[in-house]
Amino acid sequence: MKVSDVMVYDISAVFEDDSVERVVDIMSKQFLSGVPVVDEEMRVVGFITENDIMKASIPSYFALLQSASFLPDTNQFVKNISQIRDDKVSKYMSKPPIVIMEDEPLIHAADLMIRHNIKTIPVVDRESRLIGVITKIDILKAALREGLE
Repeated sequence: MKVSDVMVYDISAVFEDDSVERVVDIMSKQFLSGVPVVDEEMRVVGFITENDIMKASIPSYFALLQSASFLPDTNQFVKNISQIRDDKVSKYMSKPPIVIMEDEPLIHAADLMIRHNIKTIPVVDRESRLIGVITKIDILKAALREGLE
């Protein structure tokens, strides 16, 4: 079985200069944990997840050690996320992106997800243009239905 057999073609993507706030809005409305980041030619240049944004909003351990309190509070988190809301996605996205081609075996996608601890992989064509995504649940459903072959 190939990636193209189970991938999702109707997908959301964002541009490098989109704001953090816009990305959170898209992920929230579409129940996504992350989205591919593309350039003007729809080539995948990165991937942004809710985890990337959370990491940018919560003070690091080192910063906590220098503060009066060792426990971050909600107000600090809200303040921090408010400060990055207009930042460009390119500042927080993972790059280079982990991508896969549609003709790859499904087991290769599963292996990439396990090795890199990711939930979603952008699927690209020969020119690295986005054509879809594949998720862990897509692979699990396919494996239960037909096996990975």
